[in-house]
Amino acid sequence: MTAEPLVVCDAVARTFGSGAAAVVAVHGSSCSVHSGARIAIAGPSGSGKSTLLHLMAGLERPTHGTVSWPGLDPARPRTSDIGVVFQSPSLVPNLDVSENTGLPLVIDGVDDPERAQRVSEALALVGVDDLATKLPEEISGGQAQRVAVARVLAQRPRLLLADEPTGQLDRAAGQRLLDALLAATEHLGAALVVTTHDRAVIERLDTHWTMHEGRLRTVATRTVTS
Repeated sequence: MTAEPLVVCDAVARTFGSGAAAVVAVHGSSCSVHSGARIAIAGPSGSGKSTLLHLMAGLERPTHGTVSWPGLDPARPRTSDIGVVFQSPSLVPNLDVSENTGLPLVIDGVDDPERAQRVSEALALVGVDDLATKLPEEISGGQAQRVAVARVLAQRPRLLLADEPTGQLDRAAGQRLLDALLAATEHLGAALVVTTHDRAVIERLDTHWTMHEGRLRTVATRTVTS
């Protein structure tokens, strides 16, 4: 592991709303993620695990406490340094699989030859390179979620954050997606943090955090076999 973590949350809290309607999603939680980490954040719906993930990504700003990225950029990392996989693949309907995967690279101004190479590599990493010319309506939900992962991987992030990535998949499809996530992050040398309800996912990752009522209650590391 590197001396400096990729992301550090120091007593972070996040409140939505104000007054009597205020909801505290995360209470004073502290954690850090180093290069090479494989972390599952477990907890029931509403426990704050997705909000904590969004704080790590810089998608939400903490109401209290601080989030920094000392191993990336202490103030705010480049968007390509952190990749986020959401529960829904959210593919653009009129773009094929290859075009969906390369869309963030187009926005970032990556030139055509490099973009084509990175898209091809990302699709192969998650095992859907044979679907490159298919439209989203022509592929399954599990395949669409793997394309969403490829879209993130094409940016070559150093920190990959996945929010309930298997939540809408059956057990077999979920395990295939996790296989792809683990293989791809190993290939890229990236850290992986996954929020999940799924015990089968938790058991595949070597560090286990638990969220309860907005508080990071348990941080444990153990040795697992893939």
